[in-house]
Formats: sequence, C-alpha cells, structure tokens
Amino acid sequence: MDLLLLGALLLIMLLLSIFWYKNASWNLGGKAPALPPGPRGLPIVGYLPFMGSDMLRKLTDLYHKYGPIYKLRLGSKLAVVITSPSLVKQVLRDQDLIFAHRDPTVAGFTYSRGAKDVVFSPPNSSWRAMRKVLVKETQSSSGLDASYQLRKEQLRKAIGYVYSKSGEAVGFGELVFQTQVNVVMNLMWGGIGSEERLGTEFKALNSEISHLLAKPNVSDFFPLISWLDLQGVKKQMGKVVDSLDKILESFINEREKLSGSSLVKNEVGRKDFLQTVLELKENKDSDLPTLSRDQLKSLLSEIVSGGSDTAATTVDFAMAELLNSPEAMREVQKELSDVVGMSNMVEEFHLPKLHYLKAVIKETFRLHPPVPFLVPRSPLQNSTVGEYTIPKGTKILINVWAIHRDPSIWDSPGEFKPERFLHDDAADFKGNSFQFIPFGSGRRICPGLPLAERMVAYFLASFLHSFDWKSEDGKKLDMSETVGIVLAKTNPTVAIPTPRLTDASLYI
Repeated sequence: MDLLLLGALLLIMLLLSIFWYKNASWNLGGKAPALPPGPRGLPIVGYLPFMGSDMLRKLTDLYHKYGPIYKLRLGSKLAVVITSPSLVKQVLRDQDLIFAHRDPTVAGFTYSRGAKDVVFSPPNSSWRAMRKVLVKETQSSSGLDASYQLRKEQLRKAIGYVYSKSGEAVGFGELVFQTQVNVVMNLMWGGIGSEERLGTEFKALNSEISHLLAKPNVSDFFPLISWLDLQGVKKQMGKVVDSLDKILESFINEREKLSGSSLVKNEVGRKDFLQTVLELKENKDSDLPTLSRDQLKSLLSEIVSGGSDTAATTVDFAMAELLNSPEAMREVQKELSDVVGMSNMVEEFHLPKLHYLKAVIKETFRLHPPVPFLVPRSPLQNSTVGEYTIPKGTKILINVWAIHRDPSIWDSPGEFKPERFLHDDAADFKGNSFQFIPFGSGRRICPGLPLAERMVAYFLASFLHSFDWKSEDGKKLDMSETVGIVLAKTNPTVAIPTPRLTDASLYI
C-alpha cells in the first residue's frame, strides 16, 4: 500500500509538473522565453536535491557561477535570484507596484490568517489600513517617544541582571533575545495584570511559529498538491494560530475592561499599541482607520514575532564583532563615556550623538543582514528585469547577504570596519542605497525599521556603556551564521561583564 501511494504521488507530481511547464509557456505567448540562466536540476524536483543545508552559501555560489540574475526550478516553482544593486533597483523601485505582491508559504499563509497581515497581504486597502496604523502609532517619532518608558524598564531589568552576574560568563545572545521579547510585548500590551503568565505562553508559541515558518515544506514546492498537506505543516500552524488567538483575545478583553482607566491612559511614555488601537474606536477625529478584530490580532502577533528576532540577533552579532575587534570596542566605549558620562545610564536622547555607534550598527547590518534574502516578492504580470523575462508568479529572492559582501562594491567586504560608514552619508539603510538594503526598499520596505533602529542602538549602547566585556576564554568568537526566519549566530554570544560606571547605585 505504501509503494502504491508513493507511486501515485509521483505520478501526480509528474503530471502537475508537465501542466505547470505548459502553462508557463502559454502565459508567455507560447514563445521560448528569454529566462535568466541557471542550473538545470532534475525532472519534477528541479534543483531541490542540490540545495543542501546551507542555502545562503549555495545561492551565493550560484551567483558567482551564473551571474547577478539566475533562475532555479524548485519543484514546480520557478525562482529567480537577484544579486545586483542595479537589478534590485528595477524590482524594488522602478517596477515596485508589479513586484509588490508576496508569494507566502503555506505556513506563512496560515499564520497570517490568509495573508491578512502587513508582511504577506497583497498591497490592497486592508494592507494600507494596517500599515498606516502600525507606522503612525509605533514607528513615528511621536509614537516611539510615547512608549519609551516601556522599553526603558525592561532594559534596566536586564542591566540589573547582568550586574548580579559580574565576573561570570553570561549568555549574552540569549539574554538579549529574552529582553527583546519582553520589550516588544510590553510595547504591545504593557500594564496588563496577567502579563507575565500570558507572556510565558506567548513565548512558547512564538518558538513553534518560528520553527514552522522556517521548515521546508513539499506543499510550497508543489502548490497544486498543497491540499494534501503531506507534512502536516498547515495543520500544525493552524493549531498554533488557534492557541495564539485565545491568548490575544484575553489580552484584548482585559484591556477593554480597563478602558477609561486613568492609570492606563495618562502615564507619559507608557502608551502601548493595544491601548492606542482600541482608542481609535472612540476618537472620531482621528485620520487613522479602525482595525477589525482579525487585523488587530494579526498585527499584534506579527510585531511580537517579527520584532523580537531582528533586533536581538543584530545586537548579538554586533557584540561579537566588537569583542573580536578590540580597537572598535575601545572607540565605541570612549564615545559613550564622552557623550553619556561615567555617572549616567544611557538614555534614548543620547543616541543621535553617538556617531561611531551608528557606524558599528550599520557595519553589523552589512555583514549580517537580519533577513538575508528579504521577504520573497512575486510579479503580478510577466515582466522584464535586465535583459530577461520574469514570468508572472515567479518567486523573487534578493540575495542581500551577497550584495553586502561584494568586493566590487565594498572595500575588504569580509572585514568588520565601522569606519567605512563614518563619512558616507549616502550609505543609509532606509531603502535609498541599493548596495545596502538590510530592510528592503519601496512600498514593501520593513515597516518596523524605525523601532528596530532605535532598539538596536539603545540596547547596544546600554550594554556597552554599563559594562566592560571579554570573551569567556580570551579567544576570538565564532561568527558562524544560521539561516532561519532571520540570520542568527549559530552559537549565541557568551561573554564576561565587569561594571564600568562610577555610581554602583545606577545598577540597582
């Protein structure tokens, strides 16, 4: 019976593959399309058997062999990988509207409740409404200032914990991640009485979400048989989303009961996102749209899941790079001493004056972009990039990691050199320099960029100013990377802290 089932599945996959190839040619008018070059692969499965476990290096190796734009057959899906700033500009800027759509995986589609969040939704009116609320209330300067105390209190708790471990090895990478999760949850729904209990449940679900989103799935490579859910990914993610919805509903219901409380509404710097969105229903003068229940839950879960990993992994990489570069460490700590003072903790108003710290963060984003291929895009219609035809529905992967390490663009690209960013104002990461796009560009640029930028700077500055750090054995740290939902250190940083501020009471 098992052999019969396997044979039937292979036959179905063969027929579907033939149908897909014919359909692709028909969509291009029956002509031999000028597709980009690329490896041939095998019948039915395409290049899947040759991808290996290190997708990042494999796709970069193929770039060196086939050039800045090449194609891959991954099952019945056509993927095109782009590794050139000029071609990236054509996709993200010149043809932004055509390439603004996503190609969500089965897990991503299920997690986003049918592509109804900011990341996976098509650029329709619902997407614009959610993005407008998100950007205005959590990413604008006024929105970030309104939630400063929520960030500060969680970071100060982490500083106090590190102080209690002075002279001992501290799992810095894990500490930063846990603190980041606490900060983001505090920003979303801080001040709710049952925060700790529900927060623990949320963290457990978030781990499962990350696992399922990163898991290779047959249904993604053969969409026409995705209904079979051969690996059970859709079913598993559905259960996680149901559990997540129950937690989010409890947060929302609890906050609605507190609505009108002066404790919730009037504390300066403690206004969380959930409170803000619920107040939109009462504020008739607001120019912001009112979100549906599902939109609100999608936004809350998306911000916590997406916002936790990105900033934490960047701070982890930055600390490791500085530990491996003593001169850069001395320079950034000297700047902190001069700007902040040895009898003060870092505050967010110090950040604009920390120019070398900004260069350290930019260099970390260059070497270790949080999302090394960005979130895949998919053209709404047949298009042309460079001299090649890109068929409708193609999965577009932009190899940011390889662009950021291209020796034709960067001097000594494999070295950690923050100084390269000290005098180059054009090299920002706001989407205008296509040789440096850790957060993407165009209308689908990461909407969480302002918050991520501020939190990375605040976290890194605080830990570097409050403590001196050294590696556990005095040797250079391993900088190996692992690609999942985000690019992370294979071995999170472990380091030994020593207090450096003159006033010990600041740590308590």
